[in-house]
Amino acid sequence: MRRRESEQRPMWVASHELPRSPGHVFYEKLNEVLQRGGFDRFVEELCEPYYAEGEGRPSIHPGVYFRMLFVGYFEGLSSQRGIAWRCADSLSLRSFLGVAITATTPEHSSMTRIRKRLPEQVFEQVFAFVLKVAVEYGLLKGKTIAVDATTLEANAAMKSLVRRETGEDWKAYVRRLAVAEGMENPTEEDLRRFDKKRKKKTSNKEWRSATDPDSRVTKMKDGRTHLAYKAEHAVDVESEFVVAAVVYRADDADPETLPVTLELAREKLREAGSPKELEEAVVDKGYHKAETLQTVAEVQHIRTYAAEPARRGRRHWQDKPAGQQAVVYGNRRRIRGQRGRHLGRLRSERGERSFAHVCETGGGRRTWLRGIAEVSKSYLGRVASVMSLKFPHHSTSNAHGLQSGADAGEEQGSQDHGVVVARPNNSSWVGDASQDHPGQPRR
Repeated sequence: MRRRESEQRPMWVASHELPRSPGHVFYEKLNEVLQRGGFDRFVEELCEPYYAEGEGRPSIHPGVYFRMLFVGYFEGLSSQRGIAWRCADSLSLRSFLGVAITATTPEHSSMTRIRKRLPEQVFEQVFAFVLKVAVEYGLLKGKTIAVDATTLEANAAMKSLVRRETGEDWKAYVRRLAVAEGMENPTEEDLRRFDKKRKKKTSNKEWRSATDPDSRVTKMKDGRTHLAYKAEHAVDVESEFVVAAVVYRADDADPETLPVTLELAREKLREAGSPKELEEAVVDKGYHKAETLQTVAEVQHIRTYAAEPARRGRRHWQDKPAGQQAVVYGNRRRIRGQRGRHLGRLRSERGERSFAHVCETGGGRRTWLRGIAEVSKSYLGRVASVMSLKFPHHSTSNAHGLQSGADAGEEQGSQDHGVVVARPNNSSWVGDASQDHPGQPRR
């Protein structure tokens, strides 16, 4: 038996002699799509105004930075430290980034500086670039949009809450109330006993976070009360492409943000050159409000399919604006029809699926940044990564499916059989090319 002994390492090794893995075919196909669309030149021209000419050390190529954001989603990494470490450790990712074997990959601190330097508009333009590529491949339709929202856990604790008027934290506020009730020099135990007996209400009008003022107190999807943001998606129900992703404050009501999201989705579709105009919007009952439906119908000229919440008795329209009754009853008639029920099922299936990809599988439920602008930058990068998953399958023809590197052989699907678009972190989306409803994501 041969025993392991310490060996002296050679002074240098030729790069062509280094062992190379075949890598993942997904990154190769995605790079082909990005290069064919001129992604690197596009982001370089987009970011050029925010860099000094001839000053400082050589900068990181913008194309490398945005590819690293894509890697964060593909590899299931939510932090920039994890992204930087993964890119430095993988030869396959080095090839995807275009970093030579003798060069160092960007560190997490460099990613932070670039993110802070670039405004939110740059990330929105990169998002629009992905939509434009989708239109060129014939993937985006844009006629019917499903809108839904979810909560994102903020990088701030409830203990960071302070009063808006006085700046007091919770303990100082309770102590002041106890003294006002007649307690002299209350101890910590006295304050806890007093706080349990009084009626408590943590209102966003009275409290704010000292560490993240843009976050708001809200109830999360799992029932916890936490500081959070609200992310809203506008999803094309035919192709499942997210045409608009907006981050709002968590206390912004759904009926108030719906017209803004729809108008943004219409602008993005026009900029991308969508073959169809936005005509229909499908939403759940949380968006149902008579004033909002009237605005969307009469001002934005979009036909709504909004699920209506159960109400007792008949509604009274005597003191309502003219035309509001007709809009509400027209929406009710549509959602009860065959097409309305079908669109409602698609909204539940495909609208919610976009959040599963971004927030659950992609690690976007918990944000590690602070400030609505910084959170929006990171979130737009993750949504763009989700949409780019569809490109490698269509980069050569609609008949070829990507298989995981662990699969034996080079299997190819046909247009009449199931296709698999594999992600590098071993999660894949399985569907049937002959059906309108793709399968559920599996791990």
